[in-house]
Amino acid sequence: MFVVLLVSIFTMITSLILTPVFTWLAHKWGIIDDPEPKERRIHEKRMPTMGGIIIYLSFYLAAFFLLPIPDSQLIPLFIASTIIVITGVIDDIFELSPVLKLLGIVSAAALMYFLGDVALQTMTFPYFGTLSFGILQLPLTILWIISFTNAINLIDGLDGLASGISVIALTTMGIIGFFFLTIEEVSVSVMIFILVAAIAGFWPYNFYPASVFLGDTGALFLGFMIGVFSLQGLKNATLISLVLPIIIMGIPITDTLFAMIRRKVNKQSIVVADKSHIHHRLMTLGMSHRQTVLAIYSVSVIFSIIALLYNFSTLLGSVLLTIFVIVGILLFVEIIGLVGEDKRPILNTLKRFTKKLNK
Repeated sequence: MFVVLLVSIFTMITSLILTPVFTWLAHKWGIIDDPEPKERRIHEKRMPTMGGIIIYLSFYLAAFFLLPIPDSQLIPLFIASTIIVITGVIDDIFELSPVLKLLGIVSAAALMYFLGDVALQTMTFPYFGTLSFGILQLPLTILWIISFTNAINLIDGLDGLASGISVIALTTMGIIGFFFLTIEEVSVSVMIFILVAAIAGFWPYNFYPASVFLGDTGALFLGFMIGVFSLQGLKNATLISLVLPIIIMGIPITDTLFAMIRRKVNKQSIVVADKSHIHHRLMTLGMSHRQTVLAIYSVSVIFSIIALLYNFSTLLGSVLLTIFVIVGILLFVEIIGLVGEDKRPILNTLKRFTKKLNK
């Protein structure tokens, strides 16, 4: 662990030093995000983008040269994540269509399935036994990785939001993987902590007021890495071990899920951008940019604590925790109007019930 700590510190310092260098080069080379033509942008000034390249470089410098990560694990991950980064770079420069962006993510996910041996093979249910996914292994694995990748990409709307949530989620995953889950190779948890260090060095420049953006380059990379790391070691998953990454990623997944529901209810295309994501709604309620980011960080930490509690819970306790999480999410979604300000069935039911009690 001492070696991992030293490498993590080195990785963070590397990212901390390279980020301002990249920011200067981005200004010089014109790698700038222009807010004008993009309706979802909250920022009003032009900003260097593609900062995720620094996280990518810092992480792999440590992984290849400072850690004894098996090539069978590292090389497929490097190739697949490089496809993701290239997809993000092209999208940041030319703004890819959703179909082409999805094609890049699917290609990288498929590569991890075939070369990286990352797959959902079976799931064990309490009292019911083990379910084999059979021919569904490939589509389920790809869908899982796509979901996590897009979740981080969609939440990347405010300074430091996606990078901060990624640090919280990855740190929780690393702790659970190292101390609670039975994973054959400890290298997965080690890589998670190194990635956290790479993000931590970048984060001070990305937090409000940011001097550089992650860009789709960074958001796609972080989401992809979280998706892959959450699957590694879960070939023979239990129901709880599969639920944990979803709980840890509660905010981005909730935002993505209800964005799809909102657009379906409003008869809009799923890929149409809007200004009704969690961070938009919180700012509409009167929160400042910084307050909104810190509030979402706080909720993310709560999700992470709940995920940690699962590891100490009985089956009944896990069921109660899950019910608590679902009810809490639904109330949160209705309070901030994530689907629509007029679509609040639980709150409306509670109001009617309260009125009856007061009569």
